[in-house]
Amino acid sequence: MRNPLPLTTHALRHSARGLLVWAFAIAGVLFLYLPLYPSIGGASELQGIIDSLPPELIAALGYDQITTGAGYTQSTFFGLMGYVLTIIAATSWGSALIAGAWETGELELNLAHGVSRTRVALEAGLTLLVKIAVLLGVTGAVILALDGPAELGLESVNVAAALLGLGGLAFLSGAGALLGGALTGRRSIATGVGAGLAVLGFAFQAVARQSRELEWLQNLSPFHWAYDPYPLQEGFAQPGLPWLWALGAMAVVFTSVVLNRRDIT
Repeated sequence: MRNPLPLTTHALRHSARGLLVWAFAIAGVLFLYLPLYPSIGGASELQGIIDSLPPELIAALGYDQITTGAGYTQSTFFGLMGYVLTIIAATSWGSALIAGAWETGELELNLAHGVSRTRVALEAGLTLLVKIAVLLGVTGAVILALDGPAELGLESVNVAAALLGLGGLAFLSGAGALLGGALTGRRSIATGVGAGLAVLGFAFQAVARQSRELEWLQNLSPFHWAYDPYPLQEGFAQPGLPWLWALGAMAVVFTSVVLNRRDIT
C-alpha cells in the first residue's frame, strides 16, 4: 500500500533520536523543578523569596502567583524553562524542514520526483505538529506523575489547557521558521524568524506588565494569548488561544503559497 504521507514519515523516522533527546530534556527539567516546591517551605518561604526580588522582575516573569502549586508550575516551567526548550525545539525543526532541506538539496530532489510544493509545505507543517504533540504528551505525563509527590494540587483539565497554550506557542514559532525558510532558503534566517516571534511575544508581555500605559502591548503578544488567564488555575479560559493556533496554521498556508512561487535551485 502506498504511503499517504511519505515526507512526514521520512522526516519522523530520521529525526526520532533527536526527538527523544528533546523529550528527555523536557522531562529532566520537570524532575528538577517541580519536586522542589514542597521542599523550599511552601507558600510562606516562597513569598519571602519573592518579596526580596525587584517588583519589575516579578511582573516580567509572572512570579506574582508563584506561592501556589499552579503558579509555581506556570512560572518555572510553562513561563520559563519549558517555554524556552519547547520553542528552541520547534524552531529548529521548522528551520530544518524547509530551509535545511533547501540548503542540502533534498528539497530540490523531492520536487524532481514529482512531489508538489504544496505537499512539501503541508507535510512539513504536519511533521512539526506531530513532534510538538510528542513533547506535549511527555510533558503532560510527567507533570501529572509529579503532581501528587510535589504537592502541586493541579487539575488534569487545567494541565491540558496549559499544554495547549505551550503547544500553540511552539507551533507558531516553528511555522514561522517554515515560512522564513520558504522566503529565503536559508536556515539561519528561518531560525531567526521563529526565535524572533518567541522573543517579541515574551518581551511585549514583560513590558506591558511594567506600566498601565503599555498594557495594550499584551494584545500583540502570543505569550499573552497562550497564558492569560493562567490556564493552570482557570482552565480553558484563554480568549486568545484560537488566534494563536490559527496564526500558526496561516503561516503554514503562506509557506505553501511562497514555495509555489519560488525558484528552487
